[in-house]
Amino acid sequence: MPALNAREFPPRSEAELRRKQERGQLQVRAAADFRSLVQHAGLAEAYAATDVVVAADAGFTDQASLHLSLGPTDPPIRLRDGQLAGIPGLAGCGSGELVLPIGGGLADAMGGAQLLGALLAGRALPFSASGEATALHPRRELHTELSLEQIGGGRLLLHRAIAENGVVALSQADGPCPSPYGTLLGPAANALYSCGGAGSIGLTMPGLALLGPGSPVLVGGALGWVVGAGSGHQPGCRRQASGHARSPGAAAAVSVDLHELRPEWVRPCVFEGHGSALLITVAAPVPLINAAVARQAAAGPDELDAPVLDLSVPRRVKPSLGSASYGELLSGTITVQGRPVACAPSHSPRLAAAAAEALVEALANGSFPLRLPLVPLSPRPCLVPLEA
Repeated sequence: MPALNAREFPPRSEAELRRKQERGQLQVRAAADFRSLVQHAGLAEAYAATDVVVAADAGFTDQASLHLSLGPTDPPIRLRDGQLAGIPGLAGCGSGELVLPIGGGLADAMGGAQLLGALLAGRALPFSASGEATALHPRRELHTELSLEQIGGGRLLLHRAIAENGVVALSQADGPCPSPYGTLLGPAANALYSCGGAGSIGLTMPGLALLGPGSPVLVGGALGWVVGAGSGHQPGCRRQASGHARSPGAAAAVSVDLHELRPEWVRPCVFEGHGSALLITVAAPVPLINAAVARQAAAGPDELDAPVLDLSVPRRVKPSLGSASYGELLSGTITVQGRPVACAPSHSPRLAAAAAEALVEALANGSFPLRLPLVPLSPRPCLVPLEA
């Protein structure tokens, strides 16, 4: 890569960017608009005209949980176990705390994702629980209904809210193959890709370098916060010379208040043969603090790629079938072992673009905080295989 003239790319501090935001002068662009400006005017001019790039994802996940804090009953109960609309939750984290998984529901197509959708739609759900009788918590049983308004405190924890890259999934086995991305038709009749490529958070911000515990992100239309490294965090993955990950790479976990979520950006779904999941939007600011960050954010679809994996093999390491550029994926056809394979997104580009535009507006008018991380995500990999 050619060296960049430092005088054309003066570094920016968090304090400087926040002062511009307070004065209403912060220059914010969605990632696609920034790349377009780079193509037409060059990187130096695009850098001068842009302070913050906004990247966004709208993907499917079952790696999440609902954390509910329920108020006291009379007489008080210390929850031992509980079920919300028939979905069992984990109790014992406190007298009124309940944790419910978002995924699951393989047998009856019902899981925590559907519970969240019902709560956000204003429905009241049947709740039953048993308690451990103590001197201060004598109640043994509880039968009532819960709506969002009756839940004193609640959070959605996305254990893997943001990942650097995704995979291209296909099946070389005969017939349909259920997967967390949708049904794969074999042998190699279709492929599904999980990441939006250029404009996604992880490929606009390699290494998730500008995220850390306490970083603000827009989750399902609400202000959420990065809580640390996410499930499957693998910062030492293979990378291009530009720093972009060639595999899912680093990951971040995010927490958001249930009461602030917007239902149009949080959609429950079911994958046949796999279970329930959420389609949820996540958007993040990428402050252009120097030339290196700007150059990485300017990478286009043809410069980025994702691994192609055969998901029909139920083993920890899936067979690799090479890689595909996001330019190929966006065309609707990739070539795998010399054969053309139709491909489609296992995410929502439309919702991701809408979330990005919403965050652009919120950053520009000062209603969304702009903050660089106090500490980065942990360098320790979380993807540690279990041997048994």
